[in-house]
Amino acid sequence: MESNRQKKIAGVLQNDLASILQKALIDSGQTGILISVSKVQVTVDLSIAKVYVSVFPSAHAVSVVNEINEVKHKIKHQTAQLTKNQLRRMPELIFYNDDSLDYIDKIDKAVKGEENPIDNPDLLDKRKKS
Repeated sequence: MESNRQKKIAGVLQNDLASILQKALIDSGQTGILISVSKVQVTVDLSIAKVYVSVFPSAHAVSVVNEINEVKHKIKHQTAQLTKNQLRRMPELIFYNDDSLDYIDKIDKAVKGEENPIDNPDLLDKRKKS
């Protein structure tokens, strides 16, 4: 169970990291990639923040998250500059790929299947009342 302090810090970090990462993507000239910070979890002692990043299209997700982890010290410094009036100590940032959108897409495709009863109502003969 997260404390109110953890939730507040996670919210502040999520907003600031989202703006920093999107600006970095634009500055690097990478087009056609959308990045968002889907969740931030802060440990009880407020020393580590796990940052879950969603990347679209998902084919670039692993490489983008690896690049972010390589320059996380710069991102941490930029975030610390934005939050210097709100946080005494900046937590260590660890970035993870959030693949929940891919998971949802796979479930959606499995549920729809090849035979869609909405498109072909004859598949529902067993349920029709006589």
